[in-house]
Amino acid sequence: MEDPSSKRIAVIGVTCSGKSTLADRLSRSLGLARIELDALHWKPGWVGSDREEFRAKVDAATRGQRWVADGNYASVRDLVWERADLIVWLDYPLGLVLARWARRTWRRWRAKELLWGTNRESFCMELTIWSKRSLIHWLFRSYFRHRREYPALLSDPARSRAAWRRFRHPREVEAWLQSSGKP
Repeated sequence: MEDPSSKRIAVIGVTCSGKSTLADRLSRSLGLARIELDALHWKPGWVGSDREEFRAKVDAATRGQRWVADGNYASVRDLVWERADLIVWLDYPLGLVLARWARRTWRRWRAKELLWGTNRESFCMELTIWSKRSLIHWLFRSYFRHRREYPALLSDPARSRAAWRRFRHPREVEAWLQSSGKP
């Protein structure tokens, strides 16, 4: 099943690639439950759930028959990918992702947007690329690793029974959605 009428969809990609935006759009247009892995992982004060707790939350959330999940957590990849009908990989150019990171971080900081519990992004923290707490640090750590690892992981039938689509630009996603009649 390669179209957005799939019943269980995982949206993956580097941070700021648009996973949450696409998952929200698919959730609304297809009437699927939305599973935001970040919301299941992060507790107040930017404290992450421990591995067992996080896996239990994701296990419960993905037991349903109709959902769209967004996120890249390797610790729950087996749960999400094994249950998905379709995996959508947003593999956008680094420059595009960096521009999205800057706009999103600035917007969230200016609006004091509340994220998962009591968490808010700190613009100053985001600029400290050497800090493991910085999103841009994570972006650079994961961008090239995902591009290197995902093709093999997604092509391995032992890892997932799901069909998968790799999109290299937002225009490709738009064309895919329009061709399926699911804006």
